[in-house]
Amino acid sequence: MAELKEKLFSEFPPVSTEEWMAKITADLKGAPFEKKLVWKTGEGFNVNPFYRSEDIEGLKTTESLPGEFPYVRGTKKDNDWKVRQNIDVTDFKAVNEKALDLLTKGVTSLGFHFKGEDVNPQNIATLLNGICPESVELNFKSCNCKAVELIGILADYLKNAGADPEKCVGSVNYNPFKKPLVKGVKMDNWVEQASAVLKAGQALPGYRVLAVNACNLSDAGSYISQELGYALAWGNELLAKLSEAGFRVEEVATKIQFNFGISANYFMEIAKFRAARWLWAEIVAAYGTECPCASKMVAQAETSAWNMTIYDAHVNLLRTQTEAMSAAIAGVDTITVTPFNAVYETPDEFSERIARNQQLLLKEECHFDKVVDPSAGSYYIEVLINSLADVAWKLFLEVEDKGGFYAAVKSGEIQQAVNASSATRKKAIATRREILLGTNQFPNFTEVAADKIKIDWCQCGCGCEPTIPALDFSRGASEFEALRLATEKSGKTPKVFMLTIGNLAMRLARSQFSSNFFGCAGYQLIDNLGFDTVEAGVEAAVNASADIVVLCSSDDEYAEYAPAAYQALAGKAEFVVAGAPACADELKAHGIDQFINVRSNVLKTLKSFNAKLGIEK
Repeated sequence: MAELKEKLFSEFPPVSTEEWMAKITADLKGAPFEKKLVWKTGEGFNVNPFYRSEDIEGLKTTESLPGEFPYVRGTKKDNDWKVRQNIDVTDFKAVNEKALDLLTKGVTSLGFHFKGEDVNPQNIATLLNGICPESVELNFKSCNCKAVELIGILADYLKNAGADPEKCVGSVNYNPFKKPLVKGVKMDNWVEQASAVLKAGQALPGYRVLAVNACNLSDAGSYISQELGYALAWGNELLAKLSEAGFRVEEVATKIQFNFGISANYFMEIAKFRAARWLWAEIVAAYGTECPCASKMVAQAETSAWNMTIYDAHVNLLRTQTEAMSAAIAGVDTITVTPFNAVYETPDEFSERIARNQQLLLKEECHFDKVVDPSAGSYYIEVLINSLADVAWKLFLEVEDKGGFYAAVKSGEIQQAVNASSATRKKAIATRREILLGTNQFPNFTEVAADKIKIDWCQCGCGCEPTIPALDFSRGASEFEALRLATEKSGKTPKVFMLTIGNLAMRLARSQFSSNFFGCAGYQLIDNLGFDTVEAGVEAAVNASADIVVLCSSDDEYAEYAPAAYQALAGKAEFVVAGAPACADELKAHGIDQFINVRSNVLKTLKSFNAKLGIEK
């Protein structure tokens, strides 16, 4: 093999990093390498444009095999994952029929969500009738206060059904920090409640009953490093406090399930899941556990709601597909794909089928489940893992130094940090440094959405009075959507007229840019092939009853065209210049003060136009 390798590469002499850098520097023609090609992530570290084998020399993440401590490459020796579908339960008999049907359509994990008042033996028996608990993963989510009762009912049901508890796997989603994180309500007696849940959970050896719902952080817009760092602190809080309460660390660790979100940051998400297994294994091992199996993380991943959109909702399919791919490649245990329409209506049979098939395609056609740890050895991903792990670990230590996860939650520090990250990301969306296709870039100009919105995604419905900061679950697109919905509900659609004149290439480019810009507010766009004179363009705009006239030409020609167009328009419509011409100060002297360009805050600018045109939020 060595000889074959030498022959294969004999015609290709090695190229050093210095040679690559020399070539890149020459191609940049004086532009700074750091500014042009180094990606400054929001995660707290920079990413280079290329990596080489020397970059991964000595990294711990490349030393182990799949199924070996510290489980960077997976907790098992295959990459098969469970396909999960969640169901909101109101009619237990109807949901039972639906669940039985789903098990014939590729689903291998079921998630049942129901109200605490519905927790009783009869409902659980109806729900699980005909379902073999040894053949499918069963997951239950209800009120925290009903977790102990629910576990007892499940244990009795399995016993009466003659099932072997050792062969039954699933989870009961007891999240002790739901109230402070989601509702802004302190939960000082959580150790007592979690102890009762853990004790009850011993009757279900294959069930994870303590939840680290890091997906809450992802859905609130956290950066990936925050989700990972806080998830580790969350899990460690359970280990530390429950072991102090008298439980063995192994008992606690083997009952924790990590529920992560999956954002659109494809390679970073692959790195996150691999780093999560590694760091969690190190944390559990530090307690001196006897069985290495206790260090294995069980990770359920679900596509994040933060970057889903109401407008152009089918683009959500593209987002969730790449998200599911990153989780599958990273080797998670279970994946849930959120239906594309879940943010504005109850998913229907079609959207649920598509969500299932997104995973089945990855399995049956792409064969992602047939390759163990497919990302292993990638210089880029291996470096990402270590960079992300460094930042997340520092965050984990900071939380521990301040008294642990609950102390940081109780003070509101974690919620405020995540909400600040969400605000930063929303600002990036407002300025198009972060793109949500169909929302802040290339919108469907003619789409209307007000009538299709049937649910309020962010509605808590808890009636609790917040005493500490809670996570903000408004999505990244929420402000753009509110802007566009305001236009729809106003009963009038402003007309934006493109006064295209002069240089052909520039006027076409700027009319397209301006159309995409104003289309984000749901305005009617009137584009044109071009006018011979400014006067002809203004006359056409007035005849079209335009509310906004956008002059689209070249920078050199604006000095002549802009004052003439502004004067001819005579205040009959808002006048805008597309671009940032060098003569801007001169134009401002003529009274022209509205410009749109790549540096514009799109959201802020469109809000100001809504206000000028009498469209209220």
